[in-house]
Amino acid sequence: MLKSAMDGVHRAGMPAVYAEVRDAGRTWRGASGVADVRTGRPVRPDMRQRVGSITKTFTAAAVMQQVEQGRIQLDAPIGHYLPRLVPGERGRKITVRMLLNHTSGIPDYLRYAFPSLKEFPSLPDISPKSLDDNRFRQFRPAELIEMGLTAPPAGEPGGPTGVYSNTNYLLLAQLLEQVTGTTAEEYITRHVIERAGLRHTEFPSGPRIKGPHSRMYEAMYGLIDPPRDYSVYNMSWVGPSAALVSTMEDLNRFYGKLLDGRIVNRSSLAQMQRTVPVIALDGTTIDYGLGLHRVSIPDCGTFWGHDGSAWGAGTVSMTRADGKRQMSVAINLMRWNKPDSSGQPQHHPIDDALETLHQQAMCGNGNPRPKKASQVPAFVP
Repeated sequence: MLKSAMDGVHRAGMPAVYAEVRDAGRTWRGASGVADVRTGRPVRPDMRQRVGSITKTFTAAAVMQQVEQGRIQLDAPIGHYLPRLVPGERGRKITVRMLLNHTSGIPDYLRYAFPSLKEFPSLPDISPKSLDDNRFRQFRPAELIEMGLTAPPAGEPGGPTGVYSNTNYLLLAQLLEQVTGTTAEEYITRHVIERAGLRHTEFPSGPRIKGPHSRMYEAMYGLIDPPRDYSVYNMSWVGPSAALVSTMEDLNRFYGKLLDGRIVNRSSLAQMQRTVPVIALDGTTIDYGLGLHRVSIPDCGTFWGHDGSAWGAGTVSMTRADGKRQMSVAINLMRWNKPDSSGQPQHHPIDDALETLHQQAMCGNGNPRPKKASQVPAFVP
């Protein structure tokens, strides 16, 4: 049934979809479609993928390790650690926890780094020009952080509802560097990726993905027709917020070990699972902890994980709270929904096909469908 659901996603218009599902010690891997629409090269379930904001769970776990060692305090003001980056009243009000759960009120910098997308989600007023302009641009973290800090605030620090922001996680990366004396990428690699035993997960050292991978097709809501391949891209625009490359097998292994208390201790995991409502970049509201999403499905269970996208690639990885059911799914086309006459993205058969796949992967047959929170989001790098 999983292969049939996966084929349905491909038939609906997705060039390729591939996944690994684990259930009570059994593992299923599958793929459907093509990794390259020009050559017809088939996709394989072991291919590498830019996993976008799934990176945030890795970064959050690294921060929690430093909390356990007493070098970082969750409720200490960020200005205590980074007074030059976040000075004054803001630095005194915003805590490390607020950065982790997106309640800092610091807005995302993406609309300033990609100015042709500034009016998103008002689709008639955006263009894909910035995607090409930034393909090989090397951003500095301080440059991106400044864009977020100088923009109008997204809310008051510590408010009841957070606003998703990559700026928060770039600040956390600077915090890691401050307290460990090494870059966030190096620390996460040694103490999170290697601790989890991941063999195919890494921060890219250049614009190309090492190892077997699919091309990544971006449609930008029909503005790019036919969709353009963005698999070669300088990921400095997100860094430790969303730049990781991984495989579906590695993601399931990582979340399995994280939820089993083998990456951070049980006390830290409990902190990571304290959620607040957060407004995502596509306008939906998600239950967000410290680098973790919570998805609750009636008669199926509570799942923890993350989802994310890069230009042309979407990934979702969810693990049931008891650790016995896991799903990691990758796709190689993003923002396929063309706008209607009012400029709103239209529903597409891919949406229904992906929901069916997620239902079967997370719950098995005959269980209620997951809500939209379990789907790959529309605009969350």
